[in-house]
Amino acid sequence: MTTHTTRTTAQTETAVARAEDALPRPFSSVLVANRGEIARRVFRSARALGLSCVAVHSDADAQAPHVAEADAAVPLPGTAPGETYLRGERIVEAARLAGADAVHPGYGFLSENAGFARAVLDAGLAWIGPPPEAIAAMGSKIEAKRLMARAGVPVLAETDPGAVAEADLPVLIKASAGGGGRGMRIVTDLAALPGELAAARAEAEAAFGDPAVFCEPYLAAGRHIEVQVLADAHGTVWAVGERECSIQRRHQKVLEEAPSPLVERRPGMREELFEAAREAARAIGYRGAGTVEFLADEATGRFFFLEMNTRLQVEHPVTECTTGLDLVAWQLRIARGAALPPQPPPSRGHAIEVRLYAEDPGAGWRPQPGTFHRVRVPGVAAEFAVPEGGGLRLDAGVTDGSEVTVHYDPMLAKVIAWAPERSEAAAALAAALARAELHGPPTNRDLLVNVLRHPAFLVGDTDTGFLERYAADGLADPLASPVAVRLSALAAALADAAHRRADARALGTLPSGWRNVPSRPQRAAYLARGGEEVAVGYRLDRSGALAVAEGFEDLAGLEPVEAAPGRVVLAVGGVRRAFSVARYGEGGREVHVDSPLGPVALTAVPRFAGPAEAAAAPGALLAPMPGTVTALAEGVAAGVAVAAGQPLLWLEAMKMQHRIEAPHDGVLAELAVGVGERVEVGALLGVVRPGKPDEERPDGERPGDDKSDSGKSGNEQEETS
Repeated sequence: MTTHTTRTTAQTETAVARAEDALPRPFSSVLVANRGEIARRVFRSARALGLSCVAVHSDADAQAPHVAEADAAVPLPGTAPGETYLRGERIVEAARLAGADAVHPGYGFLSENAGFARAVLDAGLAWIGPPPEAIAAMGSKIEAKRLMARAGVPVLAETDPGAVAEADLPVLIKASAGGGGRGMRIVTDLAALPGELAAARAEAEAAFGDPAVFCEPYLAAGRHIEVQVLADAHGTVWAVGERECSIQRRHQKVLEEAPSPLVERRPGMREELFEAAREAARAIGYRGAGTVEFLADEATGRFFFLEMNTRLQVEHPVTECTTGLDLVAWQLRIARGAALPPQPPPSRGHAIEVRLYAEDPGAGWRPQPGTFHRVRVPGVAAEFAVPEGGGLRLDAGVTDGSEVTVHYDPMLAKVIAWAPERSEAAAALAAALARAELHGPPTNRDLLVNVLRHPAFLVGDTDTGFLERYAADGLADPLASPVAVRLSALAAALADAAHRRADARALGTLPSGWRNVPSRPQRAAYLARGGEEVAVGYRLDRSGALAVAEGFEDLAGLEPVEAAPGRVVLAVGGVRRAFSVARYGEGGREVHVDSPLGPVALTAVPRFAGPAEAAAAPGALLAPMPGTVTALAEGVAAGVAVAAGQPLLWLEAMKMQHRIEAPHDGVLAELAVGVGERVEVGALLGVVRPGKPDEERPDGERPGDDKSDSGKSGNEQEETS
């Protein structure tokens, strides 16, 4: 009785606001208050409905694909999100300047900011999203859980961070104002709670402008299940279908699929999830597209409300593929006052989506900014749309030549496979990713392929602990084996030789390095992504055929069948394989080799090395990426003792906090940065030297003294020592 009364009250409280905001607002031009892939996605559906499209962009995004594709674009001066995409007043002004009469927020940034939604409506613009009151109701995860509990939706118990006890462990710290894995920390040791709370609050403040966090019980092997909802202004609420998003890194999804393997094998669970999701939407007077997220216990099938995302989700394409719906088009129609049909369409087949990130899974998921020279995924049947009859879909925010900066999330694209059966979708998606040409910084492509081909994934064993549990199976290992790397290096060397012949001004028909009398082989050296050097020795005969290949004696019958500047065909033991070779950068030193054996990225070692640069000091801590120093660990200062793995400072880049740790036991002899300082990749952060604080070095200096690098006179050194 109590639950029913409370729910009715909640509906009544939102009725007035809903009636006001639900009035159709005709519009003809939509400004997308976002960037990258989501802006391009909204543009596609808006244009199909006859709407014109307006982009906004930071200085860093001035040349981005979404800007080029828009009918009009308005700059937001600056680069950081806080001075560009998170400035609601600037975006409303941009809409006014460009003549847009509607705003679509996309996802992330201001998409779940009730104040921004209200500002858009107050400016006389149409808001492509739920009423501001519904956003506000779900904007605080703390209050949202309490509201859902009153509405009869099952929730996990909330714990005040200041009241966490040993018996409550493990707990998960979560940001109240946002998602996407930011502001989340797992705590298994009570002593670590204060430090993790501080880090979570700092990350939440940077990402969402709100440092509020809370704790809840941590389920190490839960299943992340979410339900897509659509609601119109006429009282119809659809539960369109569920998605499983359990495979995550840093609490952020990397692979999503529809339908959920867990729900598929538990009779009755889907109906219960759908009813809970509809109740959640009704409780806040929802309108538009939204997602209700749950954490499910595989053993019992019980599920608990996590949060409601009052916006479109990154993973919406898998629902579009399995239902045939255009969710963005329905957002636009509903904002114009259209009514949903009484029942949603049925689901068909299985769809799997992976998020392609510019990051290195083998280095703690470290983001990898840089330029992508080529982005090609073979077999794509549709972009930003459901492929006719099944196949591959690509939703990308980058194209050839796009630069990935440190200012924003490192997601490059989403690749989606839709097929009649789950196994077929997984196989098609893995094959397309393995053959994709991704010429630029490292990505998580190899990990995604390894996951899609892993036996546990193929049988649906996909809880939130998947990546940690199967890490020992080499999920982050490169697709190319050591032999494949060696053959790719040989192909690169032969292609480079062919390139030099093609560019030769004289005697270009002769193989590079050819002599009448056999001489020493030509040599080339490359650095592979892991940093190991791959040396190649080869000699060509007068016809250009490979006469000698040093270091390949273990590969019987190795011979080149074809060697051109961009393509080399090698035969090993009578089996031919083609290698595609592309060069970029100054002198073509950045080399990408694609073959059926796996993609290989190489850096050519200069044939004639210049003067050696000064080597980094032993124990030097170098910035792994450009970023801003957001915090120093408590007690960290030059001259203090540190232990291996001890946190020293945090860098913020690509909307995440990255911890810099001591590489070994010793003394922090130098601390070269301070809080708030901006650093570039490779910048010196500090130096950790072996020893203890009171030990003197052999040269008589104490740890922390560094006269040779100080640039000061001896008197100045005396004064500052």
